[in-house]
Amino acid sequence: MIKKILFICLFLFSSLLLSAQLTLGTTGLLNSPSADMQPDKTVMIGGNFLNDRVTPDGFPYNTYNYFLNITFLPFLEVAYTCTLFKATDKFVPSKKGRFVNQDRSFSVRLRLLRERKYLPAVVVGSNDLYTQSGGGKILSEGSGNQYFSRFYIACSKYINICPTEQIGVHMAYLYNRRTSNHLNGFSGGVSYKPSFVPELNLIAQYDSKTFCIGANYLLLKHLFAQVLLQDGKYFTAGLAYKIYLKGK
Repeated sequence: MIKKILFICLFLFSSLLLSAQLTLGTTGLLNSPSADMQPDKTVMIGGNFLNDRVTPDGFPYNTYNYFLNITFLPFLEVAYTCTLFKATDKFVPSKKGRFVNQDRSFSVRLRLLRERKYLPAVVVGSNDLYTQSGGGKILSEGSGNQYFSRFYIACSKYINICPTEQIGVHMAYLYNRRTSNHLNGFSGGVSYKPSFVPELNLIAQYDSKTFCIGANYLLLKHLFAQVLLQDGKYFTAGLAYKIYLKGK
């Protein structure tokens, strides 16, 4: 009973203070980076429903994405994500409001430091790394298609309360040059895995612009589900299937 009361108090406190990057097809918190990594030789295939409050200005409507994510070395993760576009009056008037195209983005994450007793894990990475639009760019200012562009450095440290219960503290610095999705600044969050539901992960987060709360859950070691509320009310959710190419 005491543990349940402490759990409720912690989650409510975190919600007031502090969007997994599963929304972008990579490992992280809700839609902000962390220094967490998947086990080596892990493949994730999944997709998300994205509320328009989560997506950049290039997507002024609710949309969907799907992704392939591979961690093929203990320290390296790559992902390929496609986000669906709707037709507009200007380009395809006969199909206005229907999904007719997709934005493609490539992400990479590199772990610089594993977590130690007194030191956090450290990861550097980028979402939507490169675009061929406008002659080819890495840091687009808005003329290219890098709607989700950002570079970051993230750190994470976990505190074990008991063997099956832990709190994670996560911080990151984000940088990009897009005027339509300006994310320069710090993001952070708190995650909590309760002992009575060890596969559940509760998260409260600030993504450098807005606050989010949410949770993810791993079912039968393979099916990964996540939900988040942007500003505490705008719903986004996703599912992914994890494949382990070697024994976990």
